[in-house]
Amino acid sequence: MEKLLPSIPAKRYFTIGEVGDLCGVKPHVLRYWEQEFNQLRPMKRRGNRRYYQHHEVLMIRRIRDLLYDQGFTISGARNKIQELIQAERELKKSGLDVLDGLDAPIDLELDASPFEFSDLDAEGLNGTNSDQTPMQLIRRELQEISYLLGSEDRSKG
Repeated sequence: MEKLLPSIPAKRYFTIGEVGDLCGVKPHVLRYWEQEFNQLRPMKRRGNRRYYQHHEVLMIRRIRDLLYDQGFTISGARNKIQELIQAERELKKSGLDVLDGLDAPIDLELDASPFEFSDLDAEGLNGTNSDQTPMQLIRRELQEISYLLGSEDRSKG
């Protein structure tokens, strides 16, 4: 039976312990995933303490879903995330705005996402949630990807 994850509080930074609780993984797993997934780059302060931002918590939940719920290997999950990122970049380059006209557009200038990854439980990701149509699920997924990509672009600038 799948454990539902708690909602992510509206905070700027999260400690590794908080992220572990929010994502259902232990801190040593998070440190390992940092080595395996280059999208995870928490800020480090005094004493090498890690501080994660909201978009990194969302990415960790995505990684957790791929590994634990969908059965991907580390390599497979890394490839899947790269595919999603590449697909979104290609859509942006081609000028297609797949999120245009959605009810809840994302403001990429904000540090917080207007939705929670916990909204996309395992039923929703598999398309069996009777409350949402497959198109709504796809739109939600694209919103999350867009937010994650926007966060990545802001951190480079």
